Amino acid sequence: MTTGIDFGTTNSVVAQWNGEDVEVLSLDSEHLEDEWFYPSFEHLFPTIVGESSLRLGTLFGWEAKLRSNRVIEACKRMLRNDGGIQLRDRRISATAVAAGVFQAMRDRAETNLTTIDSAVITVPANAKGGARYRTRAAARAAGIQVKALLNEPTAAALSYMHDIQEEGTIMVFDWGGGTIDVTVLEHRDGLFEERASRGVTQLGGLEVDKRLRALIIRRIGYEPDLSPEEERQFALAVERTKIRLSTEETVLTRIPGVSRLIEVSRTELEAQIGHLVEEALQPVRMCLNDLGIETTGVSDILLIGGTSQMPCVRRAVERLMDAETVPAEICHPMTAVARGAAIAAAIMDGELDSFLQVSSMYALGTTAARSLDSSEKVFSEIIKPRSPLPTRERKSYTPKNDFQSELKIEIWEADPDKPLQHPENFQLTTLRVRYPQPLPRSEASFTLEYTYQADGLLHVKAALDKDGRMLVDQEISDFTHGETLTMSDIKRQMTAMEGLPQHTPSPDPQPRFSPPVSSSATTGPAIASGTGKAFVVDGSNLAWLGRDVRAGDSPSFTQLLEAVEALRTQHPDSSVDVIVDAALVHQLTFLEREELRKGMRSGLITQVPAGTKGKADRLVATLAARKQAIVVTNDSFKELQAEFPWLLDSSRVLGASNPGGEWIFLARHPVRPRRPDVNGR
Repeated sequence: MTTGIDFGTTNSVVAQWNGEDVEVLSLDSEHLEDEWFYPSFEHLFPTIVGESSLRLGTLFGWEAKLRSNRVIEACKRMLRNDGGIQLRDRRISATAVAAGVFQAMRDRAETNLTTIDSAVITVPANAKGGARYRTRAAARAAGIQVKALLNEPTAAALSYMHDIQEEGTIMVFDWGGGTIDVTVLEHRDGLFEERASRGVTQLGGLEVDKRLRALIIRRIGYEPDLSPEEERQFALAVERTKIRLSTEETVLTRIPGVSRLIEVSRTELEAQIGHLVEEALQPVRMCLNDLGIETTGVSDILLIGGTSQMPCVRRAVERLMDAETVPAEICHPMTAVARGAAIAAAIMDGELDSFLQVSSMYALGTTAARSLDSSEKVFSEIIKPRSPLPTRERKSYTPKNDFQSELKIEIWEADPDKPLQHPENFQLTTLRVRYPQPLPRSEASFTLEYTYQADGLLHVKAALDKDGRMLVDQEISDFTHGETLTMSDIKRQMTAMEGLPQHTPSPDPQPRFSPPVSSSATTGPAIASGTGKAFVVDGSNLAWLGRDVRAGDSPSFTQLLEAVEALRTQHPDSSVDVIVDAALVHQLTFLEREELRKGMRSGLITQVPAGTKGKADRLVATLAARKQAIVVTNDSFKELQAEFPWLLDSSRVLGASNPGGEWIFLARHPVRPRRPDVNGR
């Protein structure tokens, strides 16, 4: 399948060419909660890895975003230097975390009856070399063949021009979660040429969130003392408030640990981020200055990325350019990049009659001594920046000393105008070159040949000039300099992350109600012992087991699930129905609340409708009578014993206890109501 992947800082998007048009996939929409169901959000796959105390393994996508105690966000930003990330008790590289996200998207695609075996993957136009190589390595570790790394602005322009079929000079203002990139492209005769590109790699929606959080803290008047779980909910509340303020003038938001709603206005937020917007406009001015053109030299302005959709950002860009931007309805800010990547993949596969030229962003070369009497190294360019790919270039070198048996060739991606040790320059690896025999300098010269492919692979050859003997013939696929990991290292860390086995859908719903049987509610006979039993669990009662509301305790949905699982294990051939009262969902912590709702949606849990006479107890007893089932509860059901006298029969009620973490279910006789004495007491 012809696939394009927009691997974003905050969210990723996958699109595929179906033979006639581009289809944007909804990989993870089943985990999207109602309060996050904004237009196009069903197409987003949050680029997040999470941990939950309620789930084993590692969470990805919307589950990670909405149901985690702790999350790792913006792993894409961390690909700049592949720093380590603490995940539970392990230290995982950013590349392995990114690979886990790619793997999760690939697994979700298979669940949705499609495949992602190869793809064009987008990267920020101003992403440094290390980030590009590590993005490619992460995708490869997840089993995705990378057709090409395509700059995000080029992909957005390709999507736009594919729809309108016009030529012109396009400015793409791409402001997402992590970076701001501005690129000016020329579209002529079906060819896109990137003429100028500027950006800031640490300026995005995450910085806006920080300013909004500080604004809310000032509005509260103090810094709330929050648990890690509450801090996560605070972060989600901030992000949701930011999104809403793009379409609403004021927003009331609920902050964990704060009893009142906090009101924030769009005007207040815009006042806090004015300097960020101004900083984001600087790459626009720099691109125009680099090209020596006025704003009138740009025919179309595309706003890409979630941050660019804030009204104050759109106004600022239009004011600076003195022109209207392309409406979001024509070039969608959240999906255009993935659409363009899928179109690029279709062109490369020959499914579209068009032409796409992919270019390198940085120069490729090696190092050389500044002079024979100097030990200082300088960058020696072999492939120029912005070279059309694929390309092949050669350059001849001579060892510094006579009769050297071995040389070390450093492979670099760098900016020729910057010092070699500039942080933007990136050493890919070091190749060891052994001569057949030691030679004098005059006979030891060799030609270094670089072949750079559109998919980002670099092939290096070194041949002796005197007789053509090959010294090196190697593809640079594992980047082993410094902290950069080999492919085997990445895969090993992916395995250690947990949660990377194939994605499994929610379990099949358990049956809720069986048809009524002939026995009446008041005379249901006891169930014979043996297999094939039916149980009805008083879920709220078990969730409160061992907890005291007067002491400020909360019920535990996790405890309820553990009890139900133990019951099923001890009675493997039996059916289990779980009933909870309407109040339980409001008594749980936020994360457990979401898990309870998920259980209700899947049919594993049944919540009694609010206002039901007798509440959950009556539904438990009624269902148990109809199914001739055993009730699991520590409650006495005193108010129901007259209506359901079989509750007092032998083996009709099991009590639950959990000594030492071991669930034990024993028959019990609920306490009968005490008869009043002659004085009515």
